[in-house]
Amino acid sequence: MVQELKNRLLSAALLALLPAVALAQSPADTGRALLQEHCASCHAIGKTGDSPRAGAPPFRTLARSYDLDEFPRQLQRGVVSGHPDMPEFRFREDDARAAGVYLRSIQE
Repeated sequence: MVQELKNRLLSAALLALLPAVALAQSPADTGRALLQEHCASCHAIGKTGDSPRAGAPPFRTLARSYDLDEFPRQLQRGVVSGHPDMPEFRFREDDARAAGVYLRSIQE
């Protein structure tokens, strides 16, 4: 009985810490995770490496083609590409801002 109570208290304490752990992640880390989830199957999202899909630009070169100050707003409005295999997607404002922070951190 005592052990069960201890386990419940420990579980409650861990659940209470989850928001703090999520907040501890930096915007760049959040941005990288989002780009990994949505983009890395085609684009290189790191400071090095080739894009998995031929012709998909590595994200470390985006500043050559895009205004990175404007890019988070484009992510919010919805990115649409002329390429038929690229899905349209929209980021929430905070996610778009985090993606922008990460993208700035990897530019060549």
